[in-house]
Amino acid sequence: MMDITESVAQVKANIAAAAEKAGRRPEDIYLVAASKMNDSGRVREAIAAGIRICGENRVQEMVEKQAQGAYEGAELHFIGHLQKNKVKQVVGLASLIQSAGSLELIRLIDKTALSRGIVQDILVEVNIGAEASKSGFSPAELPAALDSIAQLPSVRVRGLMTIPPICSSRQEIEPYFVRMKQLFIDICGKKYDNIRMDFLSMGMSADYEAAIACGANMVRVGSAIFGARIYPDRQV
Repeated sequence: MMDITESVAQVKANIAAAAEKAGRRPEDIYLVAASKMNDSGRVREAIAAGIRICGENRVQEMVEKQAQGAYEGAELHFIGHLQKNKVKQVVGLASLIQSAGSLELIRLIDKTALSRGIVQDILVEVNIGAEASKSGFSPAELPAALDSIAQLPSVRVRGLMTIPPICSSRQEIEPYFVRMKQLFIDICGKKYDNIRMDFLSMGMSADYEAAIACGANMVRVGSAIFGARIYPDRQV
């Protein structure tokens, strides 16, 4: 089993090197430990090793581990596909919902947050590869979507998030990251209520260094910290 303390140190060193190579400060890059399918003990190990943000993909798993005190000492983000019938379990529990990928979902998040007297921070998910299997706004839809989201009183946009198509090389994936960075810059140049471009969340275990080179300031790293996830029929 992978040594989490060593893995966290290695990932942080890689992030620092990628940031410095891009002329950026390592401390400006936020590392989210994607802890799907890792139990509370391993999450606590990661936090003890210096992880300050944990990200969960599955609502039930997140709720169970939170009840066990798994995330004490760290922020909790929801980074997976969020079904509308699970919104009530996530709003207010996750400090940031990174996968807000449709107006219908965001309006429901807003309605739930309003009923609880809170403002829920979100990232707007962009389907940068126009993949039918993924949620998220197309780049062309983004300006109108942000105009609508800006009118909602109980959500606050903190940036953008994307999961690009699976690619076989850095050269293949970088154009998606570059396009996301340009979208981010374009939105930064506009003035919206309730919308701040604090975070550009892109890059995972296989490509976080490329994402940083292209402008990401938040990366979601799972297997490079915790080891390969073991699924019933396969290992990933």
